[in-house]
Amino acid sequence: MKKYWQILKRYKVSLFISPFLVLITVLCETIQPWFMAKIVDNGVMNRDLSVISEVGAYMVGVSILGLIVSVVNVYVSSQAAIGFGTDLRTTLFRKIQELSFTEIDRFNSASLITRLTNDITRIQQVVLMGMRLLLRSPMMLVLATFFVIEINTSLAMILIGAIPVLGISVYLILRKGFPLFMKVQQKIDKLNGVVRENLINIRVVKSFVREDFESKKFERSSEELRDMVINASNVVVSIFPVMQLIMNVSVIIILWVGGGKVIEGELKVGELISFVNYLMQILMALMLLSMVIMNISRASASSERILEVLDTEPSLANTPEGLQGRHKINKGEVTFRNVYFRYSGGENDVLKDINFHIHQGETIAVVGATGAAKSSMLQLIPRLYDVTGGEILIDGVNVKDYNLDELHSGIGMVLQKNELFTGTIIDNLRWGKPDASMEEIEEAARAAQAHDFIQSFTDGYNTMLGRGGINVSGGQKQRLCIARALLRKPKILILDDSTSAVDSDTEQKIRYNLSKLLHDTTVFIITQRINTMQSSDRVIVLEDGEIDAIGKPSELIEKSEVYKEIYNSQQIAF
Repeated sequence: MKKYWQILKRYKVSLFISPFLVLITVLCETIQPWFMAKIVDNGVMNRDLSVISEVGAYMVGVSILGLIVSVVNVYVSSQAAIGFGTDLRTTLFRKIQELSFTEIDRFNSASLITRLTNDITRIQQVVLMGMRLLLRSPMMLVLATFFVIEINTSLAMILIGAIPVLGISVYLILRKGFPLFMKVQQKIDKLNGVVRENLINIRVVKSFVREDFESKKFERSSEELRDMVINASNVVVSIFPVMQLIMNVSVIIILWVGGGKVIEGELKVGELISFVNYLMQILMALMLLSMVIMNISRASASSERILEVLDTEPSLANTPEGLQGRHKINKGEVTFRNVYFRYSGGENDVLKDINFHIHQGETIAVVGATGAAKSSMLQLIPRLYDVTGGEILIDGVNVKDYNLDELHSGIGMVLQKNELFTGTIIDNLRWGKPDASMEEIEEAARAAQAHDFIQSFTDGYNTMLGRGGINVSGGQKQRLCIARALLRKPKILILDDSTSAVDSDTEQKIRYNLSKLLHDTTVFIITQRINTMQSSDRVIVLEDGEIDAIGKPSELIEKSEVYKEIYNSQQIAF
């Protein structure tokens, strides 16, 4: 609750005003049966129209007051609840941005989306219901009970005796229902995951004519969610029949006993009518309270999921030395010393005893078979993951001792999976440098061989890109991502197989432009192309997470069987 209160206290004025507004509304409602008793006993029974008119006027006035106050409370509570939901969603999103790849992999992106949407909506609804109904129900329960005791104490005891039975019944039902609510949210996660995966890979689905298969997979997930919701709902909805049974039995007893008292003259007719009305108010208050408790119970499952993310400490954070911000990347020299690495939850190291030193301005090709851990190794340089053994140094300083902002700003990276964002081309390029001038943008685009195709579009650099760059080709997407990385002119540049979709001639032009634009930048290139390997200063050959060989391309043909195999495989003429 401390985390929630940090957000809720921004709306403390609304939280303070709302109980008073609810109290006025409840008073206006609970006093109505009392007025009705006066009309019946003093007006109708005595045939006195003046009493009926006077008391009736009071009833109308009180009703109008209650309506006005209720409308004001709806406005106040809506502002607070919706504002809280918006702020909580923003807080959770910012927390997700702080998480490392390790935590994001653990939570699963589909689950994080559910937490940001469905789970927070449930918490928001509870805050809204709390300000409207959670306060209203106990107040009505207390005031209505007060009035029935004032009317007749012996009849009130019948009602008061039924309330604990109701409370125990509701508790037992909700206790059984809570674990089911948690499972419902997990099923929503699974369904969202199926939808997300299908939409991302829709081209593959259609290419292989697997629409029926995907539809059946979605249908299974949807049915699992339906069955779980039904199971949870069946448990919870049993609250209302139980309540109605207990209250209806109470009404029958009260009417029987109260009717006898009216006949004996111990109770007036109007009082009995108002007593039954208060009984209905108490029943309504209990039903509303049960509904709120039911929603709180379901929201508790959502709250646990939200707090799980908010309470997660990012595994990659600034160290005390990093927070000092004393180190800057000036040269871009990279050293691996006895580096070992395994993914969270993994049983085996994917990198073992990696050792090398790269000088400023060197271009290093990283090669090896699929699964040799090439990408894993290079992702350790900007601390996308932390090593599990050994250390990585940049300019002689452990990467953990750099401030993360400085580390990331000094390293440009084009990942194996190229991602662009919805927006214009120029907006996407400025991700590399938000304040870049048009001259700098065009310079980077020319270096990445992207300027010409950008200019071929009607709107040029202002061309809108669809989600993920859907309206440009794979090669164009790669070149835009390279231009984005070049724009920041990093001291270290990592290209993770980022020219696989462009032809060899274009790749060579990009390589030539890189050497001119960033002649002092240390460049790592993961590649399978022998031309790229041979134009590099040195090549690191990986096999099964270990270094097979390091050296100049001309040396490795003799030193490394792995490199020799790659070289020969691309010399075969067809």
